[in-house]
Amino acid sequence: MKSLLLLLLIANSSLSGAIPATGANGGRSAPPSGCLTVSRSAGSGSGQYTTIQAAVDALSTTSTAAQCIFINPGTYKEQVLINARQAQLTIYGSTTDTSGYGKNTVTITGNKSQADGLNNDQTATLRIKAKGFRLYNVDVENTYGKGSQAVAMSVGADSGYYGCSFRGYQDTLLADNGTQIYARCLIQGVTDFIFGMHAPAWFERCDIRVLTSSIGYITASGRQSSTDPNYYLFNNCTVAAASGNSVANGAFYLGRPWREYSRVVFQRTSMTAVINPAGWRVWNTGDERTSNVFYGEYGNTGAGASGTRAPFATRLSSAVSMATVLGSGYASGGVYDSSYM
Repeated sequence: MKSLLLLLLIANSSLSGAIPATGANGGRSAPPSGCLTVSRSAGSGSGQYTTIQAAVDALSTTSTAAQCIFINPGTYKEQVLINARQAQLTIYGSTTDTSGYGKNTVTITGNKSQADGLNNDQTATLRIKAKGFRLYNVDVENTYGKGSQAVAMSVGADSGYYGCSFRGYQDTLLADNGTQIYARCLIQGVTDFIFGMHAPAWFERCDIRVLTSSIGYITASGRQSSTDPNYYLFNNCTVAAASGNSVANGAFYLGRPWREYSRVVFQRTSMTAVINPAGWRVWNTGDERTSNVFYGEYGNTGAGASGTRAPFATRLSSAVSMATVLGSGYASGGVYDSSYM
């Protein structure tokens, strides 16, 4: 039965020549066929490159065929850019359990912030500009901490993220452009830590974790008009304090509107009491930006799912479909992996 499952997964892969993550409890300690390899140790036989960026730079920018990189265990202190010419790239991190982020052994870390005179995208530890990008079992963090915008992951193209973690404080994940899928991932922060302008993004079975703070906001959708595709949908997720963090009841909100047409839905999601009974908050007093927002909830559970919600929030009568958020062709776009859903 296991052999049959593996064959089916290989047949369904959109990455020719490489075995995708299975979503089962198997590990991935060796590179799929055809992948470039990265290792902290040069000349050890386990890696062709000692930095991730060096492997990315070695990829073809003219071929339309899918390409892949496998990263051996370790912490890689670097800023990585996947540019638009490196389309159809998949990066795999070594792990003993591909089904989630809990056993990941690869971390990419940086600490750039807007205090360095950079914009949001430029602060990001990992920056994605390439259409068709997929990332499996890699942890990405920005360790700058409190005091300035400091992005861990900046995403500007159609892409998918599976069994990964994204850790920061303010503005952790910039989900800005392109159709995006996050499944069985961890996303952690305090202030507007899932934000962006134009991307429709689906978060499936993700763990949303908040750090100790007197007040915080999970999402900040920057949707500027009724025709903008920006849409953040959290399905079958969990919301709670991060391990080792003491967070007061009601300290956090599901979102606030970075722009006037902000659109976010949480459905079938478990929420602890860290979520305020109002659920959602204005941008700022005197600059509310709530006249055209769409903040919806459906079938959520836990202490944080109850209470009198803000008057501009909506209790939905049915769940929102993936096709509604991502478009009817989401499963054939090259970044969707059904084994994680």
